Amino acid sequence: MSAAAADTLIEIPARRGKAAFAAAGQTITVINTHGEQVVDTWAFCRGDLSEFMSNEHTRAHSLHLIPKPGDVLRTNRRRPILTLLQDTSGGIHDTLIAACDRYRYAFLGVEGHHDNCTDNLFAGMQALGLTPPEVPSPLNLFMNIPWAPDGMLAFAAPPRPLPGGYVRLRAEMDLVIAFSACPQDILPINGKAARPVEAHFSID
Repeated sequence: MSAAAADTLIEIPARRGKAAFAAAGQTITVINTHGEQVVDTWAFCRGDLSEFMSNEHTRAHSLHLIPKPGDVLRTNRRRPILTLLQDTSGGIHDTLIAACDRYRYAFLGVEGHHDNCTDNLFAGMQALGLTPPEVPSPLNLFMNIPWAPDGMLAFAAPPRPLPGGYVRLRAEMDLVIAFSACPQDILPINGKAARPVEAHFSID
């Protein structure tokens, strides 16, 4: 990233969410600043929040479990909403796992409140005066969910940290982009140290 681009970076605070508007044709760059932070990512049609990026609809067209540069990410109405232009992060992402929520952490043995991506989505959107109608399955950028030939999945640390690695996405419609710097500190998805940190993005 250039120095000029660095001046436009927006922080996704550790364990928190952030949302922003993007116009059709703009480029959204999501940066894994420290190299091991999962960033749950959602996109909603700006004119109708009931239309949103859908992993299951995207997979039916791309035939990829993990999106690759050139893939068009589609909505629940099968319209293009984002195109993945570039990926310098190592290409480890997830389209299978739901956003963490208070029920997930209770299942993992947490008593009381734990920061979670579902609450972060609502908080990020509410800062724009918006409320998502539901919590779609997120595109979990930089999240390592390896699968085995027998169909078993695992929650794993990134195979190797790539600080500053990024994905670049083009908005194909006017949209709301929302992120959560995942606060998972029980499973190793945010690195073996399980210390969630901030990430960054820019819209150009």
